[in-house]
Formats: sequence, C-alpha cells, structure tokens
Amino acid sequence: MIRLRRLRASENIRNLVRETRLHKDELVYPVFIIEGENIKNPVDSMPGIYQYSIDRFDEELERIEKAGIKSILLFGIPEHKDECGSGAYDENGITQRAIRHIKEKSPDLIVIADVCLCEYTSHGHCGLIHDGEILNDETLPLLAQMAVTLAKAGADIIAPSDMMDGHTAVIRKALDDNGFSNILIMGYSAKYASGYYSPFRDAAHSAPAFGDRRTYQMDPANGKEALRECEADIEEGADILMVKPGLAYLDIVKEVSQLSNLPLAVYNVSGEYSMVKAAAANGWIDEKRIVMENMIAMKRAGAQIIITYHALEVAEWLREN
Repeated sequence: MIRLRRLRASENIRNLVRETRLHKDELVYPVFIIEGENIKNPVDSMPGIYQYSIDRFDEELERIEKAGIKSILLFGIPEHKDECGSGAYDENGITQRAIRHIKEKSPDLIVIADVCLCEYTSHGHCGLIHDGEILNDETLPLLAQMAVTLAKAGADIIAPSDMMDGHTAVIRKALDDNGFSNILIMGYSAKYASGYYSPFRDAAHSAPAFGDRRTYQMDPANGKEALRECEADIEEGADILMVKPGLAYLDIVKEVSQLSNLPLAVYNVSGEYSMVKAAAANGWIDEKRIVMENMIAMKRAGAQIIITYHALEVAEWLREN
C-alpha cells in the first residue's frame, strides 16, 4: 500500500515538506489618497479600507510600517475631473503630491503608481473619447506624460492599468527619454472586464458614466488572448507581468507563469476582498483560514507577487505563525 499520509503525520513533518510558502515581502497593499484635508473616509463596500487625505496618510504609513509591508500600490482621487483627465498628468496632481509625501516620510517603501485616466476623467473611462469611442492612439501620449510625472515625483514602479494597445512601449520610451530608464514597469498584462471590481470603483470614484469597459478590458471567456496580451507586454519592455482579477483566473496565472520567466503579480481584487469580509462578518467562514488559503492558492498557481487589500492582516497572521 502507498501511504501518502506519512507526509501529513505531524505539524513539523507538514512544515518540512510544504511545497508553497508565503512571505510578507511578496505582498503589495493598495491605498487610496483623496484630495482635501483631514479626511479619513471609510469605504463602505470594503470594510477596513479608507480614503485618506495626504495630511492624514501618516496614520496608514504607520500601520504599513508596523506590519512590515514593503510595497504599496497607490491610487489618487482628484477633486477636479474633466474630459481629458488633466489631473492625471499634472505635476502637482493628487497622486504626484502623495508620492512626494510618502517618499519623504518612508523613503524605502516601494511605491507602485497606477497609470490610468479613469479616476481623472469626467466620463470615467480610461482613455479619451470621441463620439462614444474610446480612442487608443490619442490616449497614449497622455499615459506617457502621466508616467513621467509620477517617476519625477519618486515612484519606483509604474503600473499602466488602462489596457490601451501599445501603452507599455510608449511609456517605456517616455521614461527612458526623460532619464528614468531604471524605473520598472508592472504591466496590467491580462486585465479582464470583471464584475469583481465594483467595490474598487466606490473607493476610487472611477465608475464609467456610460457604457462599460469591454472594448478595452478582456473578455472573461478568453484564455489564449491573455497569453497574447502578456507576450505583447514582454516585447514592449514590461519588467513584471500581472493577472487581474485573481481567484477566478488562477488558470491564467498558471499559464502565464509557464509562458515567461518575468516576475508575475496577481491582483486579489476588491470584490474578492469584500466577499470574504461579508461572509466572515456573518459568521459563515473562518476569515483567517480562508484568506490564507486564497493567498497560498495564488502562490501555488505561479504568482510571485500578490496585490491584496488583506496585506496588513496577512502580514500579522504570518508573524503570529
């Protein structure tokens, strides 16, 4: 008889032969900074997550430092929005000012800056619009300009999430031409048009005013297309690939991890976070056990980096264990 249970006989033996491990250094914590003063707004659909004004963000920096988290993904929420998202590439915009503040207070913290127009446009789409069409090529220079201003402010990694064709190459060239050849690009390489983003749109004030984003974000039914998107990012100069969302797309994570030797991130998105929180609040699940199981599942599928709103909690649980 083959006795596989011998490898599970005790906690020490299980630890000895464990195939997949999680470390807090692999976690990225998304944060939201909003225009204004003395603001700490709870995001109702995301328990435990807040929008902070810059003058209040030191509270969050203290929590991040205490947890031992080394990387954040930053989203800025401007007061003013217009048709062309001018606040996105304003050198004194909310995100640019937030980066400068964070780097002054926590210079070693890795700041990943999201690049997209949706939070800054009055229509809520990720690119310029003409007659209801999202314009691809006309949007690219604005994304490049945004990336350069974020790099100047001190961002360590630029993360374009807009899903415009050719954006990685244009951003890479703009960064290089402006003396930022050492700035990394984390591509939102396979980003799906998912229903799991709804709580994020509450947090970032980024819901589209009309229509949806299916002409630029990917069809959830497509897997091979994700590989083509990742191949394009690789060719255009991305340093890190990403799959978004996470849990419903672990098959894509696995395939991308086999496609490329580049570091691979997965985004454990807002809807995944909120579902766990809601179920835990009702006493239906063991929150810690479920969250840690989700983290391990994403690592086991091939992700080396996990972007998650659970990051501070996971770091604490890892320390306890």
